[in-house]
Amino acid sequence: MSPQSFNLILLLVLAALYLPVLATLQQRRTGQETAAHLFSGYVMLALVITAGEALWRGGRWPIINRVAVDFQIYGALALAFILLLSILTFTRRDMRFWLGIGAFWALGFVVIVPNLLGLGKVIWTNGNVSLTLERLAPLWAMVGWAVFTVAAFFNVRSAYSKSKLPLYRNRLNYWTPAFLLILVNDLFIMAGFPIPGNFVRLGAAVLAALIIVTHDPPDLREVARRVLTYIITTLVIVGFYLAGSLASRAVFNALPNYNELLVGAGIALVLSFIFTPLLSAVRRLVNKWYNLQEFHPSKTLHAYSEQISNILDMQRLANVAVGLIIEAMDITRGFLFLVDSELNKDGEKEYRLRAVRNPGERQIKVMNLTSEHPVVKQLVQEQRPLLQYDLDLLPAFRPVSTAEREWFNFLEAEVYLPIFSKREWIGLLALGAKISGNRYTAEDLVTLSALANQTAVALENARLVDNLVQLNNELRQAYRSLDKANRDLERLDQTKSDFISIASHELRTPLTTMIGYTEMLIEDQSLPPEAHEMLKGISKGTKRLHEIMDSMFDIAQIDTRTLQLHLTPVDTGILIKEVCQKLEKTFRERKQTLTINIPALPMLKADPNLLKKLFQHLINNAIKFSPDEGKVNITARVFAAQNSDLPNGGVEFIVSDTGVGVDPASRDIIFSKFYQPGELSKHSTSKTRFKGSGAGLGLALSKGIVEAHGGRIWVESQGYDEVNFPGSHFHVMLPLSDPKGGETAVFGTEIHFQIG
Repeated sequence: MSPQSFNLILLLVLAALYLPVLATLQQRRTGQETAAHLFSGYVMLALVITAGEALWRGGRWPIINRVAVDFQIYGALALAFILLLSILTFTRRDMRFWLGIGAFWALGFVVIVPNLLGLGKVIWTNGNVSLTLERLAPLWAMVGWAVFTVAAFFNVRSAYSKSKLPLYRNRLNYWTPAFLLILVNDLFIMAGFPIPGNFVRLGAAVLAALIIVTHDPPDLREVARRVLTYIITTLVIVGFYLAGSLASRAVFNALPNYNELLVGAGIALVLSFIFTPLLSAVRRLVNKWYNLQEFHPSKTLHAYSEQISNILDMQRLANVAVGLIIEAMDITRGFLFLVDSELNKDGEKEYRLRAVRNPGERQIKVMNLTSEHPVVKQLVQEQRPLLQYDLDLLPAFRPVSTAEREWFNFLEAEVYLPIFSKREWIGLLALGAKISGNRYTAEDLVTLSALANQTAVALENARLVDNLVQLNNELRQAYRSLDKANRDLERLDQTKSDFISIASHELRTPLTTMIGYTEMLIEDQSLPPEAHEMLKGISKGTKRLHEIMDSMFDIAQIDTRTLQLHLTPVDTGILIKEVCQKLEKTFRERKQTLTINIPALPMLKADPNLLKKLFQHLINNAIKFSPDEGKVNITARVFAAQNSDLPNGGVEFIVSDTGVGVDPASRDIIFSKFYQPGELSKHSTSKTRFKGSGAGLGLALSKGIVEAHGGRIWVESQGYDEVNFPGSHFHVMLPLSDPKGGETAVFGTEIHFQIG
């Protein structure tokens, strides 16, 4: 095989080695898709250049050496420009400026090659060195190569100096050997002595491709440390072996039984004994050079567990736990977050992160994250630590909003470790970078995860105590607020009672005068009919107002416990019938039906006037809150003696209607003074119109009258409904008196009465 054929085959094989690099760039690129595509162009162009060189050196492309070298110079320029664009994309920098510079350099070739400036054959000379027109384009390419290469290098170093993440800085460090390989390869080209096949460039391409497609390459410092450790150890062992061999030969060579093989075996045996301590000593020396601190996970875990196990105060737990981790791992800062889970308004589980900080420290705002948030998926579903490096660069975290990124960046943390208790996420440790600037190793993350697991029990106990303390504080505050509200309500109720008492006393006398004079004017037949109509209206209004004043007066007496009962035997059936007969006109106007079914009841010792007011209010209430054509039923029954509430038995009256009903939440409040259902502004002022509003005193007065007689009043209803009208049932329980001297109970009249 001729040398040319050998060169052709060798260089074509070398060019083919770019294909695996190209295939690697098409694999998973972890957020560096654009950089991978650009560098694929770099690899393809390098492949073409190598293939062209193969054809030239293999004699298949006969050109002179100078043209071949110039071809490689132009190729180096193009590769340097593509490399710069790849690095700008890799470091997430704006490339528009350098695209402009690239366009300027291309324009330079457009001007130089056809000699648009009209330059002479010799552009510059100092007598010894000359710059001719034909060498201007290659020189322009060399200058461009230098500009783009230096720009790419300084761009990487600028990104390195601005980044605080050791993992990212480690990844950027890998560009340094790649640049060195490119520089060595291209300097030979610029000097006119290109390396055959440019295999050094192939090494740089392999290294750069691995940097782009590998999200977390091995720690370069760790690799260098291990290599240096083994190099030093190897040199020491070799030196010891040589020194031992030379010394033994000088000392024992004169002996008749001297055997060099046995001496060498003895030296090797000695080296086998000292190898392990020698390697440890060299490792410690190199660690000292690299400023690495020795870390003992087992001791740290034991000390950590002992010191936090019995802490129940949340702030003290945070201070001790974070402080121990900071001291053990030699890191800059740390935070402990409590995680509370709850359902948001959309029914989605949401996590609330709140920092445990001392009162005097700068507080960190609360962060809310949904269960579908990428950070939550990483911490909860995968239950793995989250690195800030991953959060910044991995595509999975691109949905993280700008505000959320600012929150994480504010912490200046490098690793986030979830804390779980009973498979529930309850806490988060956020730890800053190491003071040494080194990255967190896989062993560090395993140890930190174990520390987080040990924190879970103590954190859960502290959370329970903290929640209990907080609940007690809230209860104390609630009691204080409730006590204040009760005092305010008492003052308000007293004010209302005072107002009622004053108003009822002060207004009853002038109202009585107005009613008297109005009645006198109505009886005067000399007045015209129009005046009589107006007087009747005035009389009706004043009587209505007088009724309200009477009710207010009675309420005032009930509030001050001065309501006097004039007890006489009362036939309650006859009394209720009389009340209903006075309301017959109202029933007929509303087209409502009244039914009274009252058996013969024992006579009650009660105040008949107050009982009339009681049943008048209850029946009016039934009429008012029942629709037209509704029904009102009044029934009664006797109860035998049961307990201390009814020592002599009692009588229960039930006033039922088919009205709108009563909301269960309002069954007690409807008996309070001035209570009005619904919106007060939308009520009419009629006594019997559907849902008409009154003074709001009827049921309050009814309750006061019943309780003054020693009875009880309540309401039963399925609820408030203005469509289906479930109705309501008002129950009045009045006690029977004890017959004296063996007297037999006197019964009233059985009543069956109907209107409508």
